[in-house]
This record gives sequence, structure tokens and C-alpha cells, in this order.
Amino acid sequence: MRVVIVTESFPPDVNGVAHCALQTARHLVDRGHAPVVVAPAPSPEVSASLKQGGPPSGDKPDALAPCPVVHVPSLPLPGYPQVRVALPSRRLTATLIEHRADVVHLASPFVLGVRGMAAAARLGIPAVAVYQTDLAGYARTYMGAGEAAAWRRIRSVHGAADLTLAPSSAALHDLETHGVPRVELWPRGVDTERFRPGRRDEALRRELAPNGELIIGYVGRLAPEKQVELLAGACGLEGVRVVIVGDGPSRPGLEQALPGAVFLGRRTGDDLARVFASLDAFVHTGPFETFCQTVQEAMASGLPVVAPAAGGPLDLVAHGRTGLLVPPRDPAAVRDAVRSLAADAGLRAAFGAAGRAMVEGRTWAAVGDQLIGHYATVLAGRRTAVAA
Repeated sequence: MRVVIVTESFPPDVNGVAHCALQTARHLVDRGHAPVVVAPAPSPEVSASLKQGGPPSGDKPDALAPCPVVHVPSLPLPGYPQVRVALPSRRLTATLIEHRADVVHLASPFVLGVRGMAAAARLGIPAVAVYQTDLAGYARTYMGAGEAAAWRRIRSVHGAADLTLAPSSAALHDLETHGVPRVELWPRGVDTERFRPGRRDEALRRELAPNGELIIGYVGRLAPEKQVELLAGACGLEGVRVVIVGDGPSRPGLEQALPGAVFLGRRTGDDLARVFASLDAFVHTGPFETFCQTVQEAMASGLPVVAPAAGGPLDLVAHGRTGLLVPPRDPAAVRDAVRSLAADAGLRAAFGAAGRAMVEGRTWAAVGDQLIGHYATVLAGRRTAVAA
């Protein structure tokens, strides 16, 4: 199959949409298909650093891309410059035509993806839309309103697709409840070779917790919707060291709100895996996750997980077996869950082992084959419709 992946984000961006789009492209190539990626261009500074050998982390994301990447002009999102928004460009339609696409894969369609949907419709190309971002939750967080308008946009965009893929049962229920048709479940894979308990690094642990504290970690964007400030209570627990991995607009405020926490900034690849494996427990705080890939990576690393009982974590965390689900937006519940894990090394070990066992079969290869099956179903449906 010839596939054009139209994504709102792609490496060097570090987020779930970018990571999933990259893994999708890799798997399609591995299975003998021909993908091309269309994505917003990175900032001029990032582009310059890539040309000079890559950013300080050593990542060279375009070099890691297994297929051609077509960049369309973009601008930074006001107030959140790490996010790039694509500008109108003829490159998108031209790519669909030149690549002779059999199917268009729309990764978290919002701006560029909407244009991709329209172009696919004009050209008569089937489109599969992947729902990944809780726009309604973001509207509540950033605007205090607008949830109904967000759902109207989601319904309009995804309703035009031949198929919408939801990453979790909670996301699937939300989409169907709000009138989005033709929805199927498609979860995410995890690299269980990269993320594994064997990467635990005692030297790093001594650096992070020189007095032998229990290390509790959060990994993800530092933005208002992630509600990382809920870890403040855990910072106050005796014998506990909170470690924050990631970057974003909320970092300055969080450095004030989380006294004693260690902020490591952005980490990727094997370096991130080493940090994960060196934690004693993982806490995710955001209530708007359609999946929550960092929870899977923590489980693959053999960690017990604390997460809100909302969205994607409901499918990932077996309460009382692989971790603890807590009421969303409840700082006392987060603190108490961390305290209970800190007090019981046996419980931490049991949860961590069960979590690792649970995700061992969730490889990107297995998930990628499911995606190819969804493509095939959509193409067969189009052929049947044409024949009729």
C-alpha cells in the first residue's frame, strides 16, 4: 500500500502524536509498504541545529525517519511555541497526487489533518483518522469553556473519515457518545526492549536521591492540562524525591510549586529509558489522556503506576494489581497513593512485575499489523461501494 501520513506533529517534536506517527511509518516500511509523512516544519532554530548535527540530546529525528518527510510551512502556537501549527500549503495535495496514495492516515487531525481530509475527499482517496488528542478537555483547561464547540469540530473532522481509530475504550465511548460514526479501537504499542527493568542505573539513582530517598517520577509535557502541580503533596513526604522529566510552558511555575523536586528537562531514547528504569514508582497526573503512552513505558520498565481513573489509564492500569487509580484532580489522593507505595517495597515489586508482564505482548509490530488490517478493511469497503 502507498500511504500518506498527515500528522500535526513529527520528530523532532517529543509527544505522543509524533512518536506514534514515527512508529507507524517504520512499521509500514518493515512490512513492505510505501509511506510518506507530511508534517509541520520545525522551527528555524531546530532546523538549523539538525543541519549542524542534531540538537544537544543527540537526536537526529529526520535521519531516524524511514521514509520521505514533506514539511509544510508552520508558525509557533501563541503561548506554547513548542507546538507548531501548519500554514496553508500546496505541498499537501501535491504529495497525495505524486505519491499516488491508496490511503491517507490522519494523525490527530486538527489543522493540517483537516486540510488532509479535504484533499483526500477531493481526490477520492480513503482516509483513516486517528483520534489522539482530547480537544474538549484542552478547551476546558485553556479557555474555561468551548467544550461543545470542540466536539462539533471533532465530529465534523472525524465524521468525514472512512474510519476513526480510538486509542482506548474511554476515547471510543466519548467519540460514539458525541455522534462520531465508524469508530474502532486501535491501541498503542510499546518498545519493551528499550523500556525494561534491566536499564536501572544505580549511579543515576545516587545522583537523583543522594540520601537514598524513594524516587517518584513524572514524564511528559509540562503544560496546564497535565496538572503536574498535583505532585506537591508527594514532594512533602519524608524519604521521597520527586523527579520531573519533560519541558513546556508550565516549567517555571512548577519549579516554584514543587519544592525539592528534580527537573531533568527533556530526555529521549535510551537516556529516557534509563531514567524510567531508575525510578521506584511512576505517577501520571493529567486527566485528559486518550491513551497515555508514558504509563505503558513505565509498566514496561517494571514500575508501579499511580494514575487518574480517567481516559486511557483506565485500560492500562489494573487497580490493585499493576498500580493505583486515583480520583482525577485530587492532590490528597495522589499523595496518599505515593505514601502507600513508599511504605511497601513488596507491593511496589509485585505491581511492577505484573505491569511488565501485562505489556510484554503490546509491541509496535503487533499494533502496526492491526493498523494495516484497518487500512485493508477501508480499501475493501471502498471497492465494494464502487462496484455497487
